[in-house]
Amino acid sequence: MAAAAADQPAAGAGPAVLRDYALLADGHRGALIGPGGDVAWLCAPGWSDPAVFSALLGGTGRFLVAPTADRFVWGGHYEPGSLIWRSRWVTGDGIVESREALVFPGEAGRLVLLRQVRALERPTRVRVVLDPRAGFGREPVRDVTRDGDRWLARTGGLHLRLQGGGRLRRDRHGFLAGELTVPAGGRHDLVLELAAGRLDQPCESPGELWRTTELHWASVVPSLAGPAARDARLACAVLRGMTRPGGGMVAAATTALPERAMAGRNYDYRYAWIRDQSFAGQAAALVGRYDLLDDAVAFLTDRVLADGDDLAPAYTVGGDPVPPEQPLDDLPGYPGAGARTGNWVRGQFQLDAFGELLMVLAAAQRHDRLDSDGRRAMRLAAEVIERRWSQPDAGIWELPPRQWTHSKLTCVAGLRTAARTASARPAARWSALADRILADAAAQGLTAGGRWRRAYDDDRVDAALLLPGIRGALPPQDPRIGLTRRAVVADLAQDGYLYRFRPDRRPLGDAEGAFLLCGFAAALAAWQAGDPVGANRWFERNRAACGPPGLFTEEYDVRQRQLRGNLPQGFVHALMLETAVTLGQVEPCR
Repeated sequence: MAAAAADQPAAGAGPAVLRDYALLADGHRGALIGPGGDVAWLCAPGWSDPAVFSALLGGTGRFLVAPTADRFVWGGHYEPGSLIWRSRWVTGDGIVESREALVFPGEAGRLVLLRQVRALERPTRVRVVLDPRAGFGREPVRDVTRDGDRWLARTGGLHLRLQGGGRLRRDRHGFLAGELTVPAGGRHDLVLELAAGRLDQPCESPGELWRTTELHWASVVPSLAGPAARDARLACAVLRGMTRPGGGMVAAATTALPERAMAGRNYDYRYAWIRDQSFAGQAAALVGRYDLLDDAVAFLTDRVLADGDDLAPAYTVGGDPVPPEQPLDDLPGYPGAGARTGNWVRGQFQLDAFGELLMVLAAAQRHDRLDSDGRRAMRLAAEVIERRWSQPDAGIWELPPRQWTHSKLTCVAGLRTAARTASARPAARWSALADRILADAAAQGLTAGGRWRRAYDDDRVDAALLLPGIRGALPPQDPRIGLTRRAVVADLAQDGYLYRFRPDRRPLGDAEGAFLLCGFAAALAAWQAGDPVGANRWFERNRAACGPPGLFTEEYDVRQRQLRGNLPQGFVHALMLETAVTLGQVEPCR
């Protein structure tokens, strides 16, 4: 794509289409890099803290590294099995690259952002603008000092240190700006640190930081083989990068990116959902990433044991309550939606989350990775289902409480899966409870034609009803599974993508985008039905719903071929990975 001249004010200042952003992440926070060379989004020190670079939502904080050439075209790629990104610009004078990463593994209170400018064939000049502003752009830089090529400053409650900025100068519009000249074949490193406390210790050299990051990514992303190996390895890297070590996985790195323009559908997803964490844990178990499985189990176990019946659908990655929703009135927001933080989901009861939770705990038990607390959490989750399965809940789509059929059947699947890993007495009790819930669903959740319906009072189809069949709520040959799958595809599919449900009489695509999670579920359902051609067709279509970096959002605008919603969406990457393994598109290299 063509980009404007990087030395004009507009370069990197406005948002790009979502498909063009790359993610950097270190487990504790994530940054988005745009095609113009701008760090458009970074919250610090943690995932759900205020952004220090917020140009994505119209804030003033930015960190730009881009060619000074009047004209250039952009591209880029991830280094295999990592979240190390290489921005690449072809100018009239040569090729410029900027290698980007958050130092990995990250530290809870301190982030280190690496940017290495490379002139591949000819000397090159790049423009650099560094203007961090904490509090979503409200806090300008202050207390600035310089020591050689290092700059020190503060913004809000954060301490800042920049290495490699000797040729930059104070800028009247912000913090630092200037041009760097890099000789042919040369490199120039910029190392930015942001910390909640003072930066008293010297920072390691850029070479050491790059080596640490490279080696750690190589140690945590599995070697995979097969036609989809590159995408599957990137999915593993995304899940690892979005998961706090020993804590939860954020649903996405961003907030307030619209699912539908001007429709009031934008949410803060910088929190850990119980269901999303369960999907990620099960995918990790399939590819042998037991560190990710262990983190998922630890987070879920702690939350169940702490909250029991009052388990919330989502928490911060550290396990704290999600803050209430509030607008960011001083930010214009991403075009098509206002800016906001927090999430109203904290007050919901989502029955299906308990079933999903049982399935990931059972996966850990099968791999002999469930300790006594985990087994206690399994028993407690089953007890909550026993007490509350007949109550209305908000369901997987977080809608007003009803008797959602998917929620009941997911609990059936979870109880049956857990029973297969338990001792005789709880296994018998959980199996009997699953039978009782299934009998109720069969009595009230089936249409006259014999397929599952959305809710006990709603005959429409819902793509979520594919998931319990995949998870083993019923034997694969049960006719209700096949009838439901065919009805879902007949009513909700368009151009190889799948929508959640029809919210009203409008045509598909008018109310919302296709849900990529549902597309991968359709692939798994087709595979289970003995249709490998159909399964692979669904898989290939949906894994193509991304931009050059290969990241997925929650929704896909089929008509405009654009990503919609927050980026990247963790549970979509998890189900893509699970689908790739199940279909034989990838397999671990032993």
